[in-house]
Amino acid sequence: MKRTDDRLLPVLLICAQAVVWPGAGLVRGAVPSASALLVAALVAGPVAAALALRRTRPVAALVLVAAACALGAGPLPAGAVAVLGTAGVALALFTVAVERDAFTAVLCVVTLAVWQSWHGLGLHGLSDRNGLDLVLTALLYVVACGLGLLARRNRRARRAAEQALNRAETERHRLPAAERRRMERELHDVSAHHLTAVVVTAGAALGLRDRRPELADEALEFAAETGREVTRALGAVRSPAPSREELPSPEERLLDLVAGFRRLDQRVDCEIDPLPDGALADAVHGIVREALTNVARHAPGAHTEVRCRYDDARTEVVVTSAAPPAGSPAHGAGLGSGRGQGFLRSRAREAGGTLTSGPTADGGWEVRAVLPGRTAAPVERSASRRYRLAQVTAAAGLCLQPLLPVLVVRAQTVPGGAQVSAGVFFALLAAAQAVALLWSRRAPRAALAALLVLAPLWPVAMAAGDYTGPVVLPPALSMLATCAALAADAARTTAPSPAVGPFPAGARRPRLVLRAGPVAAVAVHAGAAVAAVLERGTTLPGWAVVGWALAGTSAAVGAARGGGALRGRRDRAARNVREERLAAWTGEAVRDAWAERRRIAAGLETTVLARTADVVAEAEAGRLEATAERAREALAAMRALLDTVREGGTGPGLRPQPTLQALDLLAHQCRATGRDVEVRLTDRVPERLPTEVDLAAYRAAETVLTTGGEEPAVLEVDTDGDALTLTATGVPRTDRPAVRERLAARVAALGGTLATGPPGTIRLRLPLAGNGPAGNGSLAGGGMRVPEQDDEERER
Repeated sequence: MKRTDDRLLPVLLICAQAVVWPGAGLVRGAVPSASALLVAALVAGPVAAALALRRTRPVAALVLVAAACALGAGPLPAGAVAVLGTAGVALALFTVAVERDAFTAVLCVVTLAVWQSWHGLGLHGLSDRNGLDLVLTALLYVVACGLGLLARRNRRARRAAEQALNRAETERHRLPAAERRRMERELHDVSAHHLTAVVVTAGAALGLRDRRPELADEALEFAAETGREVTRALGAVRSPAPSREELPSPEERLLDLVAGFRRLDQRVDCEIDPLPDGALADAVHGIVREALTNVARHAPGAHTEVRCRYDDARTEVVVTSAAPPAGSPAHGAGLGSGRGQGFLRSRAREAGGTLTSGPTADGGWEVRAVLPGRTAAPVERSASRRYRLAQVTAAAGLCLQPLLPVLVVRAQTVPGGAQVSAGVFFALLAAAQAVALLWSRRAPRAALAALLVLAPLWPVAMAAGDYTGPVVLPPALSMLATCAALAADAARTTAPSPAVGPFPAGARRPRLVLRAGPVAAVAVHAGAAVAAVLERGTTLPGWAVVGWALAGTSAAVGAARGGGALRGRRDRAARNVREERLAAWTGEAVRDAWAERRRIAAGLETTVLARTADVVAEAEAGRLEATAERAREALAAMRALLDTVREGGTGPGLRPQPTLQALDLLAHQCRATGRDVEVRLTDRVPERLPTEVDLAAYRAAETVLTTGGEEPAVLEVDTDGDALTLTATGVPRTDRPAVRERLAARVAALGGTLATGPPGTIRLRLPLAGNGPAGNGSLAGGGMRVPEQDDEERER
């Protein structure tokens, strides 16, 4: 809210107070004394100043407003601080609930109500209209606190939605560049590591050909195996599919990496702590691999130590190599692309750490990375236990403060008797209604039933307590709570929503339930109002009282239901807009990233992969020198590809349509909005699928995962006989008619089926037979499908 609004409200309150007093008295000819006006000014000034600063110091502002009004209530006549003492305190309490936590807000309400009750008793004794004004004041404070907590929750929800949209928009622009950087880095790591090993092994075998001829056969066999491994690894780099099987642990991957370098006659010692799966383990593996590759290139035969320490505070990775042995030829020198150190630092930076590298005192080289540890930075709690204890102590002191004059200065005789005032009954009934309202979201029908049961008790309390105040006021208080429950229920039932009470997610309430609640509320509250009026006595005929009661309660219930429904439609419209924007941004980001992946993959086909195939062919033919030369050419092709990977791009009209191989990009984009999404491909899913099935499966998965929601979602892709099945759990909003229509249209085009199971679960079945030859539009090797242009147009 703007600062001008913070200053405007206190001024309006002071103007309203001036109209009530002394304005009303001046109209009647009663001129207040100068001392009274001075006291009123001394009260209004601090109150206005405190309310103007209520957003920065809400608790202090509440204390100042309450204290100033209490001090002015003694010497001033009745009503002189009525507006400031009610509306001003309620405004300050509302701000406390909005700006502070729920514990502080509730503590302020209880403390303020108790303090003001004791203060009122000290000023006016026990004859103050049976305590009804105290009940009304407490109810006002409870309503102000509840509205503040509701506003705070809505503000947090809006902020969360805005953050999700901002993350999605940021990721929409970042994902294509991130995918290019990922492929660029992985190309460098995979090809450089494996092909460098081939060059080093072949060079060593050629150098020792006269003394150890058996090394030539070993080098050729190693080159052929490594070339095939490069082909498989690059296929996974260009099109990483969702997980199909259990991967080795991070510790086993690092040990295998070290063992591979030991086979290159590298002396490597390692001390590796177990690491958790995830980004941290990937960063550690990439750093160690690049560091060991540099040692094999520039210091072959040098003793190297790899240490990985993982604890609560941090993860430390150190790769230290000694000076290379004298006379040791560096067969891999000059093979680097010059990006190794940059990739090392980017890996550490993306994992949330830092990396340094440089020469050691004995002529070697050291790479040291410091990454996050087992536990992240502890989340700061809103308040410590000591602070809470201090809050409770201060509240208790304020509650006891009005009793001190009574206990120390004078003693007051409290008249005894068996008569209980109506205010006590009203306070108990109001407390029971407040508890029912607290349960209205979790159990709406039970809460509404409790409120309807409590409504007839208000006329009983009026009679039992000899209530002499306005006869309409107690039934109106009861009606207020019921209308609040009906409005909240109308807002929830306007549109399909997550499961509430006994109704499944996405389901509308039955019409009988929707109509029974308001009708029962009108009947019960009209009856309570009629009973209260007739018990007090009236000159109006009975039919007029009944008609008046029915009209008033019907208007109140209708207004509550209409307001709740209007709010529900507004929330639904805003939610739909956010979901549409998220879905559009997700689709655009995935398509751009997929186009970037396809562009780089096309370059792989004509550069690194072609040269790697030559390495395998020469090794199988037994030509060692040619094998080493082809490996060097493959490394040179990799450098050229990395140099040109940032150039050019694919226009929007040429972007290929993503297939199941792009599910990793889709899951990544969904996670960017703060939702936990997991995609699983079982081993039974073939690497090649009919193009129509592949496209339809991806489109269905995209529709399911981008319908919105905060629940963790799992998408499993499997084959069921001759059909591809997609089972999604944690997606309650797929029960919406619009979403089901889109899914049904995609499934029906292939003759498939759509079924729903438990709430939040949906299952699609797409036949594999009769939709074109298997593998149409597919590439061998990595399993990446790239549909032809006619397939793109047909899908559009």
